[in-house]
Amino acid sequence: MTTKNRASVLYQVRYAVQNPTKVPGYARRLARDLILRLRSRDHVTYYRGVMRSDATRSAEAAVGSKSHARWLALGKMQFDYLVEHGFKPDHRMLEIGCGNLRAGRLFIDYLDAGNYYGIDISPDILVAAQETLVSYGLRDKLPHLTPVRDLRFAFLPDAYFDVVHAHSVFSHSPLHVIEECFAHVGRVLAPNGFFDFTFDRTEGEEHHVLREDFYYRTETLVALAERHGLKARFMADWEKRRHGQSKIRITHA
Repeated sequence: MTTKNRASVLYQVRYAVQNPTKVPGYARRLARDLILRLRSRDHVTYYRGVMRSDATRSAEAAVGSKSHARWLALGKMQFDYLVEHGFKPDHRMLEIGCGNLRAGRLFIDYLDAGNYYGIDISPDILVAAQETLVSYGLRDKLPHLTPVRDLRFAFLPDAYFDVVHAHSVFSHSPLHVIEECFAHVGRVLAPNGFFDFTFDRTEGEEHHVLREDFYYRTETLVALAERHGLKARFMADWEKRRHGQSKIRITHA
């Protein structure tokens, strides 16, 4: 959780003075932002370009893991949390923004064959996901991996998924993309199912940094979910994981 506006010039100047070694990396992100803004017609196209750029260097870094050990640890953190909350092998799961299967490899291995559906806006990261399937010997579990252009889930069946999961997706999404998800996720969510998502939480001004990192107040996302007939609650026990992001769970109202 943060109370600071990371998009403010004052914050960025102070951060640069305190962390001079990170200035070149930020400058590269800034240049990429300018190029992608000129080339992109919407945010999904923009962020697909970000993922293409990041995945070229490292698929694990592209999903936010600075090392392989961290990639493994973050995947296990997500998996363990869901199991503690009643996640079962016979559940059907939709993972939004499945990436290169950081947690998905554990979900796939745990679930009955055919019960995992992973979607992502980035074809490049889904190629990396296929490589993860091979590396971990998961082909016989018959997972579904699908590239998408939006979060309308139009090709998925009604009331089908017991668990919908989105980790570090809304932290990279403007509000209209999140609202599109809320407007349609209720249709694919089973009557007793739940939808967990993480987000970068702020108690100050909502803001974004280079259209890559978005910071929201909890009440903003809760109210948005309720506007679409969903019930949302803040998951305080997730905070104990010290992940850095917060979590909200959505169910049918």
